[in-house]
Amino acid sequence: MSPWISLITALTLLLYLVITINVGRARAKYKVKPPQMSGNPDFERVVRVQQNTLEQMVFFLPALWLFSFYISPLWGAGIGAIWLLGRIAYAWGYYQAAEKRAIGFAIGSISSMVLLLGSLVGIILSLVQP
Repeated sequence: MSPWISLITALTLLLYLVITINVGRARAKYKVKPPQMSGNPDFERVVRVQQNTLEQMVFFLPALWLFSFYISPLWGAGIGAIWLLGRIAYAWGYYQAAEKRAIGFAIGSISSMVLLLGSLVGIILSLVQP
């Protein structure tokens, strides 16, 4: 098990925890009582950051670990760090305005796709090489 990939995984979980706390803070700030999920557009953007990050983590984390196992833990950690920076940029931008989320989303999405495609190459190569 790679400590670098473990670190990126732990940082991903920490990022998600912070984003989840931000939802609770936004509920109080905009007076949106549970189970209500809509109302103030500023609150809705904070919730969308949390929901989209969770959706992306389901794709990212397995791709990160597969890439690390079949290609390189160091390269996987580097690409994973880029994904994390993309998610931070996504959240920061989206908190301000929906239009400002695109760059962070693109960085995260491209990073995830590189991890997945690299994983597939590594898996296929391991299957065909004796």
